[in-house]
Amino acid sequence: MIPTGPNLSERYSAALAHYLADPDEDVLNQAYELGRKALGDGLGVLDIAMVHHGALQAAICDESRAEMMPAPAIAKAAEFFAESMSPFEMSFRGLILANDRLLQSQATAEAANRELEAFSYSVAHDLRAPLRGIDGFSQALLEDYADKIDEEGRRHLNFLRESAQRMGRLIDDLLGLSRVARAELCRLPVDLSVLARNVAAQLGNAEPDRQVEIVIGDGIGAEGDAPLLRIALENLLGNAWKFTSKRTAARIEVGTMSVDGDTVYFVRDNGAGFDPAYEAKLFGVFQRLHSTREFEGTGIGLATVKRIVSRHNGRIWATSEVDRGATFYFTLGDGTPRP
Repeated sequence: MIPTGPNLSERYSAALAHYLADPDEDVLNQAYELGRKALGDGLGVLDIAMVHHGALQAAICDESRAEMMPAPAIAKAAEFFAESMSPFEMSFRGLILANDRLLQSQATAEAANRELEAFSYSVAHDLRAPLRGIDGFSQALLEDYADKIDEEGRRHLNFLRESAQRMGRLIDDLLGLSRVARAELCRLPVDLSVLARNVAAQLGNAEPDRQVEIVIGDGIGAEGDAPLLRIALENLLGNAWKFTSKRTAARIEVGTMSVDGDTVYFVRDNGAGFDPAYEAKLFGVFQRLHSTREFEGTGIGLATVKRIVSRHNGRIWATSEVDRGATFYFTLGDGTPRP
């Protein structure tokens, strides 16, 4: 309950006493204005009720006024109180209406998003077969008709195959993003250290000739959906692996830190980095800060990570400087999953 100022209490007491002695419409309007002021000052229903109780008690105990009170004084007091409560009632009705509209808009938006995701999934899935056909028939031409195609023709066919394969990877990533949004989330204790080491081993096996120092803290615990968190680490560590490919002494670190009592996880590398002025673009779909000639990619990986972190009711951000590496930080929320 918020303390009421003496000005409001005194004005209310005076107006109520006046109304009990002489029930006038102008005085009743004062009750409404006093209620509106109380609402504007941040007072609640209980606050104005306590002011009314004190004012009524003072009016009844005042013997000099008691003689002038009409018989139905309590009814008049209730009428005065009801009028002072009118601004609160209208405010409540407005809040209920606004909340109903918000819930309706949210439901409409969620339905539209589900429909859009289902459509995207269907389109992406249906595009895979034609792309495989383009790639396969191009390869067949290169192999079966190599002696009939000149160097320029082979170059065009190789470019066609590379484009089809790149589109295939893009579609696979889009399907992965869609699955992340649609998958049921199950929060359980997860050892991120184990997940990160498994992902790092997978990256090392794919490129055994690379020398990368990978430091992963022990016992990095979390509560979340293990399959989704593995996907997030695959993207974060995969990016760190990719963007340190031009370093002779590449280093990747996975760890945790405490910020304002919250556990913050991070993946740090000493790779190419990025211009911090473009940080806002990092987590958007198809957003890339490096050309495909420098580093391969579809621009969907970090959007997928953000979706996973958001579903865990967490947040993600990054710090970096060009050619001085990057650090990606994320939290995993309070255990309440988002849809």
